Amino acid sequence: MPKGKGNERMNSWGHREVACAILIDTRGHFLLQQRDDVVGILHPGKVGLFGGHREGDETLLECVVREVREELTYFVPADRFEYLASVDGKDIDAKSGSFSGDLFLARDIPVEELLVTEGSLLVINRNEVIAMDQKLTPAARFAMQVIGTPGF
Repeated sequence: MPKGKGNERMNSWGHREVACAILIDTRGHFLLQQRDDVVGILHPGKVGLFGGHREGDETLLECVVREVREELTYFVPADRFEYLASVDGKDIDAKSGSFSGDLFLARDIPVEELLVTEGSLLVINRNEVIAMDQKLTPAARFAMQVIGTPGF
């Protein structure tokens, strides 16, 4: 995992470090974030994963634990996240700079205990994910490829 110093958004080299998670509820449905449709955020109105930017010296695992708790007001301990993949390269969301991040998976998340603080919660099955391909953020599309969702 990357161990560079960074602030909430970018460090002085224009490098973003993020962690996000595929969340699966107790019935096997995907828990995705319908992003707010407002100016100033990445991918307004798109459907994405829960997660975000690494802060300070935290690891990307610590980052995903914090971000999920902040965005869903539900604590998923670090040992419940399964590492899936890493991405490292050109930042597709910025005109310049680089990007790195880790993708995790957590299962058996109880929907009834979630309170979404950013965007809104979408609870969907695998087939519905395929149908919304054009609405997915690049990170969500990548995640579906990593886990082998048919159609991606």
